[in-house]
Amino acid sequence: MMLDRLVVELDSLMARIGDRFCRSEPRARAREYVAGLVAGLERKNGWTLAERAGEVCPNGMQRLLRKADWDIGGVRDEVRAYVVEHLGDREGVLIADETGFLKKGVKSAGVQRQYSGTAGRTENCQIGVFLAYASPRGHALIDRELYLPESWTTDRDRCRAADIPDEVEFATKPRQVIAMLERTLAANVPFAWFTADEAYGQAGYLREWLEDHDVFHVMATRRDDRFATRAERTGRADALIAGLPVRAWQRLSVGAGSHGPREYDWARKPIDGRWAAGRGHWLLARRALTPNSKGELEIAYYVCYGPARARLVDLAWTAGSRWHVEECFQQAKNEAGLDHYQVRSWRAWYAHITLSMLALAWLAASKTIASKGETTPAPRI
Repeated sequence: MMLDRLVVELDSLMARIGDRFCRSEPRARAREYVAGLVAGLERKNGWTLAERAGEVCPNGMQRLLRKADWDIGGVRDEVRAYVVEHLGDREGVLIADETGFLKKGVKSAGVQRQYSGTAGRTENCQIGVFLAYASPRGHALIDRELYLPESWTTDRDRCRAADIPDEVEFATKPRQVIAMLERTLAANVPFAWFTADEAYGQAGYLREWLEDHDVFHVMATRRDDRFATRAERTGRADALIAGLPVRAWQRLSVGAGSHGPREYDWARKPIDGRWAAGRGHWLLARRALTPNSKGELEIAYYVCYGPARARLVDLAWTAGSRWHVEECFQQAKNEAGLDHYQVRSWRAWYAHITLSMLALAWLAASKTIASKGETTPAPRI
């Protein structure tokens, strides 16, 4: 009964994006592709997806990604709208982060030796920058951009060989996040806060853009970043936090982790920022409860902007929400084939990633459906 309901939900979702396809053949193949991504296949590439769909070769699946006439950006918009429909909440959080896709060779769009947080080292890889949405109802990916290093954008012949449009220019990862946030705001996605790690928190122009658009945010920053206080004192983040009294620290849980509640000690200090009525700026600190190998209690730092009435727990909870994007990446790779693709072109990357995001959104929605009365897990169809 639950299996039937979830299959009907997938059919409903595919019907929702039907107008984004100009012909029935790619529309039908897209459903087979998405169904294959959530199936229990060891690898989810053109060959295995084609075999599961009863096709004798991968040409049709490859054509779907490379050349078939469908609106990839439009499907991305439908994925975002579908996530909001099932997971949307005014207290939702937007989370920006990146993930690496290990690759061989030099021809895949955007590939080069670069640091991958996924691998924890410099590897030959592509980097995808993503925007996730999290609420009490669940979490899913709602937007994506492929990062193109300058070594690519300064070599237009190489770009054309990978089908990268001539109008695509170099953009830093924070600039790509701004582009995704612009689409999100234009779509009136309900959310309360935005969060990201240090790579984005260090981008002053991103912080300025967020304030210009009154987007409340909590972003990680370095311990040696300097801030001015309301007492006109300027100092490093670690020095400013070290000057706080013991009573400034509160022990708070920021959600459930794999080994129990994620508890830390938290404190904040007001800092200067562009003045706006009813708004505040803070330096936030998170201190571990147990010493590291050096016998130190590690402290992480965040720069925050939000309503003047924001509580310490609001800032701490937002900072803790960033881990939902890691859960999204893990689920998308393990359950929706996010990193199983074997494509080289710009368009094919966006096509596969978008369909994988759609599959992940369906899995997230399925959990909300199950929570309404039945607990049967999402089917492998």
